[in-house]
Amino acid sequence: MKPSRERHRDKRPEAAHRQPAVAAAPLRPARREGALPAERLPLILEVLPNEDYALIDSGDGRKLEQYGPYRIVRPEGQAIWRPALPEKDWHKADAVFTGDTDEEGMGRWRFPQAPLGETWPMTHDGLHYLGRFTSFRHVGVFPEQATHWDHMAGLIAAAKRPVKVLNLFGYTGLASLVAARAGAEVTHVDASKKAIGWARENQEVARLTTRPIRWICEDAMKFAEREARRGSRYDIVLFDPPAYGRGPKGEVWQLFEDLPALTALCREILTPKPIAVVLTAYSIRASFFAIHALMRDAFAGMGGTVESGELVIREKTAGRALSTSLFSRWVA
Repeated sequence: MKPSRERHRDKRPEAAHRQPAVAAAPLRPARREGALPAERLPLILEVLPNEDYALIDSGDGRKLEQYGPYRIVRPEGQAIWRPALPEKDWHKADAVFTGDTDEEGMGRWRFPQAPLGETWPMTHDGLHYLGRFTSFRHVGVFPEQATHWDHMAGLIAAAKRPVKVLNLFGYTGLASLVAARAGAEVTHVDASKKAIGWARENQEVARLTTRPIRWICEDAMKFAEREARRGSRYDIVLFDPPAYGRGPKGEVWQLFEDLPALTALCREILTPKPIAVVLTAYSIRASFFAIHALMRDAFAGMGGTVESGELVIREKTAGRALSTSLFSRWVA
């Protein structure tokens, strides 16, 4: 599952992997001519409790989740309501994240029941991978992204032709593995060597080592710029940038300043018969209308539909919906 990038991420995770490097002066692409794509909004995409993952309860700035065999407690700033379960049920958790609640704040895990290893086996829709306790409170999967993965797998199957997928800010590779399993040729890009190593490990665990996945450790913006110059093209592009980040050479990424240029590049590197472009945004003080308008402008003249809204996780105990992120996707 990419991720609950608490990236309010957040899907963010380890600091390095969400941090593209960009020029000091952000590019401002010219506004595209042509009719705007059709629109569908608001679209609320829900993840419901299942055997692989469940949001059991939430409240008082925390959330109680079930990841495979383990119950985990982590900070959740949007859970401003009261928990539905008594505190004794929360005390049964196998792992509790403590420390700085800032998105990129360092912290540690406490194991109330018994010491646990760094990794543990997880499954998404029959796809095996590893969960991992990190110092940034993330566990290597953002379950709300499952709706995007299922949608993408359906588009790949429906295309009935070879499909090339580019996954920018790919993190631990779940989206890349889902796309590869569905039959696509995948290019996975992340600036973090650690994240790339973890993604490769997940490929082995999932027994998909024979599937065509290129693992590239590089800044996402620089890679997209080079692909545009080379004439490389993709049918589906996924990009999930951070709100703020610093690249490996100290470059600064500011979402509101730099996202328009990256979005324009995503259009530029599409094939003549593209399928979709999916943008997810975490940890920003904005309405999904902002990225919706950006995506419609970016894909003016290309037809299709821009669908925008929120990704939410439906709570198991009280049925409340926990919003995790904003998204906007253009579908041909």
